[in-house]
Amino acid sequence: MDFQSMVIAVLFAWTLVQGLCLLAKRSKSVAKRLLPGPVPLPVIGNLHLLGEQPHQSLARLAQKYGPVMNLKLGMINTVVISSPAMAKEALQKQDLAFSTHRSIPDALRANNHSQFSVGLLPVATKWRALRKIMNSNIFSGSRLETNQQLRAKKIQELIIYCQKSSEVGEAVDIGRAAFRTTLNLLSNTIFSKDLTDPYSDSGKEFKDLVWNIMVEAGKPNLADYFPFLEKFDPQGIRCRMTCHFTKALHLFQDLIDERLEERKMKGNKNDDALDSLLNVSQERPEEIDTTHMQHMFLDLFVAGTDTSSSTLEWAMTELLKNPETMAKAQAELADVIGKGKPIQEADVSRLPYLQCILKETFRMHPPAPLLIPRKVGYEVNLCEYTIPKDSHILVNVWAIGRDPNIWEKPLVFKPERFQNLEMDFRGQDFELIPFGGGRRICPGLPLATKTVPVMLGSLLNSFQWKLEGNIAPKDLDMKEKFGFTIAKDCPLKAIPIPI
Repeated sequence: MDFQSMVIAVLFAWTLVQGLCLLAKRSKSVAKRLLPGPVPLPVIGNLHLLGEQPHQSLARLAQKYGPVMNLKLGMINTVVISSPAMAKEALQKQDLAFSTHRSIPDALRANNHSQFSVGLLPVATKWRALRKIMNSNIFSGSRLETNQQLRAKKIQELIIYCQKSSEVGEAVDIGRAAFRTTLNLLSNTIFSKDLTDPYSDSGKEFKDLVWNIMVEAGKPNLADYFPFLEKFDPQGIRCRMTCHFTKALHLFQDLIDERLEERKMKGNKNDDALDSLLNVSQERPEEIDTTHMQHMFLDLFVAGTDTSSSTLEWAMTELLKNPETMAKAQAELADVIGKGKPIQEADVSRLPYLQCILKETFRMHPPAPLLIPRKVGYEVNLCEYTIPKDSHILVNVWAIGRDPNIWEKPLVFKPERFQNLEMDFRGQDFELIPFGGGRRICPGLPLATKTVPVMLGSLLNSFQWKLEGNIAPKDLDMKEKFGFTIAKDCPLKAIPIPI
C-alpha cells in the first residue's frame, strides 16, 4: 500500500471512530436526559441571576425552564424543584436518595455544629437515634400535653404585654413580641425557665444572640458557592458565627450543669425536656451526651423561634391589609369562644376559619421559602431527568404556593379557598409543604401547630388592631426580606385596642 492510500485509510478510520464516539455521546445524552436551565457564565455560573430575593428569582426562572431545572451557582451544581409533583417524587417517592445528605452552609460549620446537629447530620445511625430522642422527649404528644398549661401561661403573658401597650396607646412590634413569646415557650419547655423578659432588658442578651445567629445564617456566603474559600472565610461570617455559637453553647452548658447539681441535691424535681434528656444520657450514654444536647438546643432555638414569629407577623399583616377577613375571623372567635375570652389549644379544632387563615399564610409566606437544602450523594434519576452526584437540591415552596396553575388568583390572600379543600400542611399534600416532607420534615411541627394558632387567635380575640401612623390597609408595606426565614422588610407595628 502506497503512502497516499495509507493516509486515506487512516483519515477514514479516524472519521469513523469520531462518528461512533459522537453517536455514543448522543445516545448517552438521550439515556441521561440533562436538566434544562440557564447557560452559566464563566466562574460565577448563574449567581448573577439570584438577586436579593433568590426565591422570587428562581420562581421566575422556573416559568421559563420548567418545574425542575439546573443552575450552576459558582462551583456548585444546584437543582431547583418548583412543582408539587416533582417535590413529591423527591421528598416522598425517592425520599432516601434526596434526604440522606444535607447541603451544609459554611456558617453552620462553626464550632463543628454540623457534626452534632440533627438537622444537618446525614441519615444514619446517629441521626436516627438523636431524632428519636428529640421526638420522644420534646415533641411527643404526651410531652406536649404535659406542657399545655405552660404554653397557655406564656401566651397570656403576650396578651398582658399588649394590654400594657394598649393602655398608653403604644404600637406593638408584632414580630418582636411573638419572637419573645416563642423563645420563652421553648425555654420553659426545655429548661422550666424564661430566657427573656418582655418587660425589661434582663433577657435581651440571649434574645439578641439568637437574632444575630439568624442574621448571619441568612447572609449570602461566597464560601458556599466556592468551597475553596472556606479556609479563608472571606466575609468573616463563620468567624462571627463562632462567637455567637460559643456564647449560646456556654449558656446551654451552664443550664445543664445547674440542673445536674440540682439533681444531686434534690433528685428529679422537674418534668421538663432537659430532665428527660439527662435521664436518657444516664441510661444510654452512647446515644446522647451533653455536647449533643447543647447543639440540639441550638437547633431548636434558632429554627423554632424565627419561623413561628415570622408566620404570626405575616398572618397579622395580611389580616390588617384585609380588614374584612380579620372581621370574619373575630366573628368566628366571638361565636365559638366568646369575645375577649382566653383560647385553649383544644378550641382550635372548632375554629375552621382560623385554621384556613394559617394555611393561607403558609401558602403565601412559607417560613423557609427554599426549605433546608439537600444534597444527593450519588447520581439520581428524577422522573426523566438525570441529577449529577453531589448536586444541591432546593425545593421552592414559595413558588409552589404562588403557582397560577395550582391556585386561583394566587397573589390574593383568600383563606376561603381552603374551606372546602381537604389539604393540610403536615407533609402529605405537596401543594402546601412549609415544614418540608419525608423523613427530613421539621421535627418541631407538632409544637408549632399547637402554639401559632392559639397565639394568633388570642391576639384577634383580645383586641382590635390599628396600624401605627394611621396607615391605610392598602398602603401596608408587604416587601419581603430574604434570610434564614422570609421576614417582613418593614416590621409590622400595630396599636392594640381592647375589645
